[in-house]
Amino acid sequence: MRIRRLLSTSTVALTTVAALATTGGAQAHGGGPAHPPAGPASAGRCSAAVGIDGFSDALDETSFGGTFVGNLSALAVDAHGTLDALSDRSALFTLSGHGLDLKPENVAPLADEKGQPLDSEAIVVDRDGTRLISSEAEPSIRRYSRDGTKILGSLPVPDMLRVAPAGRATTNLTFEGLALQPGGRTLVASMEGALSGDDTRLVRFQTWQRKGLGGDFTLGRQYAYHVDTDAYGSLLGVSDIAPAGDGRLLVLERGYTTGVGNTVRLYLADPSHATDVSGVTELTGQKNVTVMHKELLADIGACPSLGAPNNQPQPNPLLDNIEGMAVTGHTLDGRLRLTLVSDDNQSTTQITRLYALTARLPRH
Repeated sequence: MRIRRLLSTSTVALTTVAALATTGGAQAHGGGPAHPPAGPASAGRCSAAVGIDGFSDALDETSFGGTFVGNLSALAVDAHGTLDALSDRSALFTLSGHGLDLKPENVAPLADEKGQPLDSEAIVVDRDGTRLISSEAEPSIRRYSRDGTKILGSLPVPDMLRVAPAGRATTNLTFEGLALQPGGRTLVASMEGALSGDDTRLVRFQTWQRKGLGGDFTLGRQYAYHVDTDAYGSLLGVSDIAPAGDGRLLVLERGYTTGVGNTVRLYLADPSHATDVSGVTELTGQKNVTVMHKELLADIGACPSLGAPNNQPQPNPLLDNIEGMAVTGHTLDGRLRLTLVSDDNQSTTQITRLYALTARLPRH
């Protein structure tokens, strides 16, 4: 969504990206150390569970193959260990390099069945290398060929999740996140905002299931997720999700307050005991509905700024409109390596920025 203002497809891919991440940190604007020392007193500590390893603005205000490198809303590790970066202006970039010093090596224009551009917001790379990409306009999830040039199919979407008047969703508040759970048989999509008639604090997560890795996805369970508010009482929205590797989900909540800046928080959510709400017409806080359990891992605004510049007011100059997140590897002691990206909305006051984080998850 334009706010003003994954798990890897294979162990080989994760290993490759993890190896790259250890060889470089932030390359632009003095982005800080590649790996701060461990421990609560670390200069790179955002919280007890999360540390920041660096940032890079190397992609900011650049172009590749005649396409502006910006408006980035999602990240995913592909089968070759490179990083897919999805623009919400209907373009798919392939990034390669070391650490956060990543550069585009390819760009593919995306289109719908009529050849029209997408409002592309989320991406998953399936085990066969094909891409599942959401558009929040309808919303939809389409399967694209490895090079992004051909539509191979699409997934069913419940009527209630469609944009009004076809359904009860609000324009630009639909499928903002996608995650493929371990094993490749469960796909999860997160709505950014609540449906009309639902409690505005409750956002729906839709799942799809398949019996075999080559089978089609069919509609599965649906869960309710409770979003938080920022320091000024405004509701946050879900900007992306990623698989934690054990059935739980990493969830980014993000908001913007004019004159103040962004709020971005990283949560861990567990759907295992949540109620299936696919048959619940309106979520109003019913006592018989159990929402997904979640816990805060870090407020990104609490991370050290690492000397980051910014052209607009922010609680922390490190912050911008962070929309995308991918799990890119693991440390030797079991922490997750995460790469985040901000969507600059092609604005001169915003930044296309990559972030490297490490997160230690609490026990399941």
